[in-house]
Amino acid sequence: MTSQVSSPAEHADGAVVGEQRKPAGAKDVRRLDRVIIRFAGDSGDGMQLTGDRFTSETASFGNDLSTLPNFPAEIRAPAGTLPGVSSFQLHFADHDILTPGDAPNVLVAMNPAALKANIGDVPRGAEIIVNTDEFTKRAMSKVGYAASPLEDGSLDGYSVHPVPLTTMTVEALKEFSLSRKEAERSKNMFALGLLSWMYHRPTEGTEKFLQTKFARKPDIAAANIAAFRAGWNFGETTEDFAVSYEVAPAAHTFPTGTYRNISGNLALSYGLIAASRQADLPLYLGSYPITPASDILHELSKHKNFGVRTFQAEDEIAGIGAALGAAFGGSLGVTTTSGPGVALKSETVGLAVSLELPLLVIDIQRGGPSTGLPTKTEQADLLQAMYGRNGEAPVPVVAPRTPADCFDAAIEAARIALTYRTPVLLLSDGYLANGSEPWRIPDTDELPDLRVQFAQGPNHTLDDGTEVFWPYKRDPQTLARPWAIPGTPGLEHRIGGIEKQDGSGNISYDPANHDFMVRTRQAKIDGIDVPDIEVDDPSGEATALVLGWGSTYGPITAAVRRLRTAGENIAQAHLRHLNPFPRNLGTVLKRYDKVVIPEMNLGQLATLIRAKYLVDAHSYNQVNGMPFKAEQLATALKEAIDG
Repeated sequence: MTSQVSSPAEHADGAVVGEQRKPAGAKDVRRLDRVIIRFAGDSGDGMQLTGDRFTSETASFGNDLSTLPNFPAEIRAPAGTLPGVSSFQLHFADHDILTPGDAPNVLVAMNPAALKANIGDVPRGAEIIVNTDEFTKRAMSKVGYAASPLEDGSLDGYSVHPVPLTTMTVEALKEFSLSRKEAERSKNMFALGLLSWMYHRPTEGTEKFLQTKFARKPDIAAANIAAFRAGWNFGETTEDFAVSYEVAPAAHTFPTGTYRNISGNLALSYGLIAASRQADLPLYLGSYPITPASDILHELSKHKNFGVRTFQAEDEIAGIGAALGAAFGGSLGVTTTSGPGVALKSETVGLAVSLELPLLVIDIQRGGPSTGLPTKTEQADLLQAMYGRNGEAPVPVVAPRTPADCFDAAIEAARIALTYRTPVLLLSDGYLANGSEPWRIPDTDELPDLRVQFAQGPNHTLDDGTEVFWPYKRDPQTLARPWAIPGTPGLEHRIGGIEKQDGSGNISYDPANHDFMVRTRQAKIDGIDVPDIEVDDPSGEATALVLGWGSTYGPITAAVRRLRTAGENIAQAHLRHLNPFPRNLGTVLKRYDKVVIPEMNLGQLATLIRAKYLVDAHSYNQVNGMPFKAEQLATALKEAIDG
C-alpha cells in the first residue's frame, strides 16, 4: 500500500484526546489524535494476519504508525494456553510517533488465555472486546480462572464489549458450503471488520488481498470477505458500539513523497537489492533459515529479475562459505542469520577478514543464549560482532535504528564492504525485523553510486622491470586491496587463510610481516569514513546525554520528548556506526556531566564506551525479550539525571 503525503512539520508524541460529532441518523464519531490497538488470541487464530491487514489499511490511509508483533516460538503451542498466545500491537496517529505504544487503548481478546496474558498491560478505562464463545469452563480453567472474568467484576474498571465472535461468524457464513470448523477460522476477519468500522479504516485493500490470497480457493476467499463485511455491519448496527473513532492522516508529518508500510526485514531486503544495482553487481545470498532472519531469504528469492541469486544451504557454515565464494567471484555476497548462526559463521568471517573480500553478514538479533527466545528481541550480540573471532580480526559494525532505516543501513553496509574490501556485520533485531512503519520510497538518483573498479592488469613492477599483479597492494587512501575476478588473464594469485606477505600475497610466517599485516588490517577499519554523530540538544544547556544504538532509538526519543515536555534539558545522540565509532564521539561525550546508555543487554555498548573513552557511562538495561516502554524509560532517565 502506498500513499501520498504533503509537507513536513514537527509534532510531539501526543495523548489520546478528541471531540464528538454526530451527523443526522448516524452514531457518534469521536476524533482522536492516536490509538493503540492490540489483537490477541491463539497462535492459530490469525492475529498476525489481522494485525498486518489493519496496518496496511492504516498506512494507505496516511497515518503514521508503529507495530509490535509478538508470538510464541513453538510452531503450534497447546491451544488455549498462555504460552500459545499470539498478539499484534499497532500504534497509529495523526502525527509522528516512534514506538508501538506502552499500553493498548483497545484489546481484542479471542479467548481466556489472550485476556489473561494481556490484561496486565491494559490501563483502566480502556476498551476490551472479548469473544464470549470461547469463555467455557474448560477454556477458563486452562489458564487458572476459577470464575468467569466477564461475570466476577474483575473487569469493572474497563469498557468491556462481549461479542460472540465465533457464533456470529458461523451464522454469517451459513450459506457457504463450509464445515463449522472451517467457518470458525474466519472469526479473525469478523474481528477485523468490526475494528475497521470502529476506526474508519479503508476496506477495499483487505478485500482485494483476500481475493488474491485465496485465488485458488474462491469459496474460502468469498467466505472471508463475507465475514469481514459481517463484522463491519455488526459495528454499524449494534447498540453496544455507540461510538466510532477517526484518526486523521498524518498529512503534515513527513516530507513530500510516496510512502508505503514496510517491515524491517523487507526494508533490509530492498536495501540489499538497491545496493547491488547501485554497485552494478549481482547479489548472492547464501543463507540457512533461522528466526527472525528467514524472511530476508524468502523475500530475496522472489527477485531473480534483479540479478539476485539465493541459496538455501544445508547449514550456517555452508551458507556463509557460499556467500564468500560468490564475493571472490565478483558478486555482492550476503549471508543472513541470528546470534547462534553468527557463532557458527565466525571462522569464515575471519577468513573473509584475511582474504579482504566484501561480504555482508546480517545478524537479526534475538534473545539468547543458545536457542534462547527465538521470537523475542534483544541486542546482546554487539560484543560478539566486535570480538567473536579468533586472532585480531576487526570487522565494521553497522546498526539500523527503525524498520524503515534498515533500507539505508543495508546500503551503508554495502558501501563500506565494497569500498574497503572487508566483511561488515549489520546488527538488526527481532523488534525491527517484524515491526513496521511508513517508508518514503526514494528516487534512484538519491542513492549513492557504489560501483567498483575490478583489477584489470598488472599493478606492480619488480626490480627487474617485470610487471606483475600483487593482490595485496593497497589503495593509499582506503588501504583496500584490489579485487581481481578469477579467470582474468594475468591476474592469477594465491588465496587462502594462511597469513600473506604484504603486497605479493605469498604465504608468510615472518613475525615482522605478521605484525605489519595485523596492524594494517586494523588501520583499514579504523580509517573507514563514517559521518560524525549528531547530537539533539535543542537548548544547548543540557548536562546529561542519552546515547543509544539500534532499535532503542524509538523508545529513547519518545522518552526524551516526554522529559523535555516536562521541562527537563536533556540531550540525545544515536549511533549507527559501532566500529569504527564516529571520530567526534569522544568530544561529544566529554561535553556532558552524565552519559546514560539504555540497552537491551547487560551493558555492552557501555562497556565499549567506558574502555575507549574513559567516560563513566551509566547503563540502563533490560533483557526481557521486549522493547523498552517510553514511560518506563523516561522515569529511569529522570532518576539518572537527578541522581
